[in-house]
Amino acid sequence: MKTITVLGSTGSIGCSTVDLLCQVPDEVSVRCLVGGRNVRLLAEQARKVRAERAVIADDGALEELRGLLAGSGIEASAGRQAVIEAAAVPADWTMAAITGAAGLEPTLASIRNGRAVALANKEALVCAGDVMLRAVKAAGATLLPVDSEHNAIAQAMADRQADQVEKIILTASGGPFRCSTLEEMEKAPPSAALKHPTWTMGAKITIDSASMFNKGLEVIEAARLFDLTEDRIDVLVHPQSAVHGLVQYTDGSLIAQIGSADMRIPIAHCLAWPKRMPTTSPRLDLAALATLTFEAPDEVRFPALRLARQALRDGGAASDILSAANEIAVEAFLAGRIGFLDIARIVERVMECLGHPALETLEDVLHWDAEARREAGRLVVQRAAA
Repeated sequence: MKTITVLGSTGSIGCSTVDLLCQVPDEVSVRCLVGGRNVRLLAEQARKVRAERAVIADDGALEELRGLLAGSGIEASAGRQAVIEAAAVPADWTMAAITGAAGLEPTLASIRNGRAVALANKEALVCAGDVMLRAVKAAGATLLPVDSEHNAIAQAMADRQADQVEKIILTASGGPFRCSTLEEMEKAPPSAALKHPTWTMGAKITIDSASMFNKGLEVIEAARLFDLTEDRIDVLVHPQSAVHGLVQYTDGSLIAQIGSADMRIPIAHCLAWPKRMPTTSPRLDLAALATLTFEAPDEVRFPALRLARQALRDGGAASDILSAANEIAVEAFLAGRIGFLDIARIVERVMECLGHPALETLEDVLHWDAEARREAGRLVVQRAAA
């Protein structure tokens, strides 16, 4: 049986992963489930998959978790250190889906096991790319990309002829503001930005999709996953969200991965790798879809792509700073403290202010993450008072 750990089991990716695990109960043994704050959901999941251990990140929820798991034989623990310890428990396959900087240490702990790590935490490669990739090489671990776009690229490269790749193309839905003017985006409230036309996701990633920061982070992640320079990574806006990624080879061939907008598909691909497994995901009906359209992104209305490419070229801590500043700006937008277009303005100001200092260790990553958050917070206060 394949041993499994799920970091971030109560988030959207984690819930989809648990759903797939429930479909193959005789093929997997769940070592650990790690959740954030939703203690009731975590306990329900742990009972359903018969996990050995359930860990809640919120220290104050330990007694409630123990009560909900009473009589099950499932070990309960809580707190930051317990999360990292759970990630370090040897497992054949780990889903790394704790978002933000909070997921860096647990993801690194799981990589050090030297097994397969399904990577759904963008920050692991965006903020700490060199640190993570050195750890992967040292441990002999395998990174499996979960993001639908990166997973699509991995599938399109299934022949493993990476040296024959001319470029890759990531697709973007365009989000709710694809056809909006700058004036309309300037005035857009959080409720409008949260209406994603294709995917159902958490608030942070939905806002990132609306601003295209999500795609900018994916460009950075793709550069590190597939060892490509940023000029070999294109982005196309594709509103139908059926084509998730394309690989163009040196002979002119273009290979695309196409499927329904359902995250269970890339998760299942990673879970069963190097084989495949059945899913209940809806099948894509191309005849019903009828039309597939593509367009170049507008970097005037969506400057996030320009900023992400600049961070890649600058190197050092630039990507770490971009990601952290964006998190603070998105939080401020969702709280109604700044406008939608202020997100990119604040991120750009923070990047200009902090530059791109060198990164050598995880401690360096966390230091510049904190500095970027502090500077972004200061700019939010300034903007809110204006």
